Amino acid sequence: MTPQLSTRYVFTITALIGEVTSAGEIGTGVRRIIPIIGGEVTGEINGKVCPFGADFQIIRPNELIELEAKYAFETDDGAVIYVENKGLRFGPTELLQKLKRGEPVDPKLIYFRTVPRFETGAEKYRWLMENLFIASAARHADRVVIDVHQVL
Repeated sequence: MTPQLSTRYVFTITALIGEVTSAGEIGTGVRRIIPIIGGEVTGEINGKVCPFGADFQIIRPNELIELEAKYAFETDDGAVIYVENKGLRFGPTELLQKLKRGEPVDPKLIYFRTVPRFETGAEKYRWLMENLFIASAARHADRVVIDVHQVL
């Protein structure tokens, strides 16, 4: 029998976002680019989200959103951690349309899950590269809140 899977909460990333840029319909959906302009990390690791990077999305015709965010954060003790976070956001069309307009939607009504990967040269945080993580996220008008959990 293989080991039982479980998770433990590690930290929350709150990524502040800028204005959406759209490259339009690309044949498989609408390509959107959303800049990451700052934010914070709180929990087992604390720090600030660097004011660069972006979330690259494709909105499929059925409103399924495939996303891939690339950015970094700096810990309170000066380590820089690069993040690649891929995921899905999906829910009732009318609620997804509200989110696109920047209107509030109860996060419990939207399926928004991601798989973050981390890279760093800081020895103290190498464990981030030696484990798998999953996250539950919520989109707000000016930010995305991502609760990161380590897979045990």
